[in-house]
Amino acid sequence: MDGLVQGGASEQTDYLVLGSGIAGLSFALRAAEHGRVLILTKHRSADSNTAWAQGGIAAVLDPTDSVEAHIADTLTVGDGLCHADVVSTYLSQAPAAVRELRERYGVRFDVTADGEWALAREGGHSARRVAHAKDTTGREIERGLLGAVLAHPQITVREGWMGVDLLTLAKYGGPDVCFGAYVLNGDTGQVHTILARATILATGGAGKVYLYTSNPDVATGDGVAMAYRAGAQVGNMEFFQFHPTCLYHPEAKSFLISEALRGEGGVLKLRSGETFMERYHPMKSLAPRDVVARAIDFELKRTGDEHVVLDMRHLPPEFLSERFPAIFARCLEFGIDMRKQAIPVVPAAHYSCGGVVTDVDGRTRVAGLLAIGEVAMTGLHGACRLASNSLLEGLVMGQRAADVVRDATVEFPPQVTPWISGDARDPNEAVVVTQNWDEVRRLMWNYVGIVRTDRRLERARRRIELIREEIREYYWDFKVTADLLELRNLALCAHLIIDCAQRRRESRGLHYNADHPERSPEFLGDTVVQRDSGPNAR
Repeated sequence: MDGLVQGGASEQTDYLVLGSGIAGLSFALRAAEHGRVLILTKHRSADSNTAWAQGGIAAVLDPTDSVEAHIADTLTVGDGLCHADVVSTYLSQAPAAVRELRERYGVRFDVTADGEWALAREGGHSARRVAHAKDTTGREIERGLLGAVLAHPQITVREGWMGVDLLTLAKYGGPDVCFGAYVLNGDTGQVHTILARATILATGGAGKVYLYTSNPDVATGDGVAMAYRAGAQVGNMEFFQFHPTCLYHPEAKSFLISEALRGEGGVLKLRSGETFMERYHPMKSLAPRDVVARAIDFELKRTGDEHVVLDMRHLPPEFLSERFPAIFARCLEFGIDMRKQAIPVVPAAHYSCGGVVTDVDGRTRVAGLLAIGEVAMTGLHGACRLASNSLLEGLVMGQRAADVVRDATVEFPPQVTPWISGDARDPNEAVVVTQNWDEVRRLMWNYVGIVRTDRRLERARRRIELIREEIREYYWDFKVTADLLELRNLALCAHLIIDCAQRRRESRGLHYNADHPERSPEFLGDTVVQRDSGPNAR
């Protein structure tokens, strides 16, 4: 490789998709009806938050349920910040979209003995409306969609490729229009230039910004960071959902204990065996996630215990092993038989309700750039996400975005500047990346976690700016690698979460500030931030 140029070839496609979860795959399958689609995924195609989703996908599939009830539950949990038009649109389309997964793409959802949908109930829902495939729903949906994508002649999938930065006309003195991206080929280390008439961010969330998370390693906020640097608006980053129940075990890493267990009757207890959720919410163990996570956090601080437990022992043993085979098997690996022992659990970062601000079809303020799925902030979730509305959002958004880009056009610059590394050297101090990575995640967990204060947020802000400056110096001195790109993006997402949290001087939904414990009508709106996208923006 040339010592001055890290750039590779340039190519062109109709639709460039970054990410291979439910949002990116559903977009690709619909968009391939009218154009060529190139999907880039930074690890394997099946490595996505989608594949890790256990509980299911929410939709009204029972004739005794209603879309109006689903909407009401979503608005209630969203704590005043849901966009009612978006909620109505997505939830109305949900039943047909979920049926299509089964009928067109062969997703094997669980059914009852008479062939009807087997539906579960989860926290915040007033009815059973969560379609599932045992306790590996996301993996099954990923299997069905990815199989169709890989077989489609109009879709190309490349593994081990990662977005570096978006290409915009603003960098050439023009308007805020996106026409593709610089992307890193992880195998060769070269940065390629890919042009597209529509660029779609489907990169998922940023759970790895926290020390303890249920997310896979790929969830480093790449799409949010790239969009922000390109001048798109980012909103509601303060609303990060902490799942109440991750398995507590030193070797379990980030294994989620699905909310569906509580939906089937699981009860949260202290290690002493005492129940406690009745003190916090009338729905007890099935309360919305923000309530449950804060309750557990409070009880752990009060008692000094390291975890609480989820008790399933009152349910039939054969039901537990059949309904939750993956969770049952995983717990057994760590010596926990959920039929005979309560499962030790703690909260962990799980889902970002904020992201790149879009309209109902995924369009951002940067023309030619769309964001779909968890990377987007549509207003569906408001201040707190209703359980199992996430896969639903990715599915519906992917389809809607594909429809609106059918006639997308963009004028490319006469000469596109290739990626040039200049005097950048090969990285020779990986410890710098490792140290900053660990420090970002620890300070976010300690200062910007489930319960926040003004003082903690200010400490976090000061420290993250020092870390970002160190990263900036390293970034321009050395050639880019996937690890460096992820660190750069992760630190920027941390900055955005802190910034949004400091702006919201109240407590609402997933954002709880002990110095401002009440809701305030002054903050009954989205927290939106944006940076300059001109030719000198870095």
